[in-house]
Amino acid sequence: MISQQQLKDRLHYNPDTGIFTWISRPHYNSRIQIGDLAGTHPDSRGYLRITLSGVRYYLHRLAWFYVTGRWPDDEIDHWNGVHGDNRFNNLRDVAPLINKQNQRKPQKNNATGLLGVTVCGKGFSARIGVNGKLRRIGTYSTKEVAHSAYLKAKRQLHPGCTI
Repeated sequence: MISQQQLKDRLHYNPDTGIFTWISRPHYNSRIQIGDLAGTHPDSRGYLRITLSGVRYYLHRLAWFYVTGRWPDDEIDHWNGVHGDNRFNNLRDVAPLINKQNQRKPQKNNATGLLGVTVCGKGFSARIGVNGKLRRIGTYSTKEVAHSAYLKAKRQLHPGCTI
């Protein structure tokens, strides 16, 4: 693991923009110049990463370390749900359950395209996970109404929710 001083010797982090820039050229890549943006290629989930001394780091975790001087205890959650937005005020160190409660997009295999909503016969069912159990909110005539009911329940039952 890199030390905070080693990190600060190589990269500058602007907590207001969430952007890292190189302040020294890495020896392994002659194309990188001082002042270039660091970690500009998102992974498949939208997270920005960088390799330092042969170790790959997520920029949101580096941002936390850069500012606080300690590695996160748990997961770094992006408050607004945008994985590439690494402004410090958009990051929080939370337990995995709280991070999951801030989920904003449905799984890729969700036929309705709406978080918390599934097709149920001729209607749409809204369900939410609480304490490891799936709770039925209700069945509705449209997916939009079901989603609205889900969001209302989510705001009440998920303390990690920022929607």
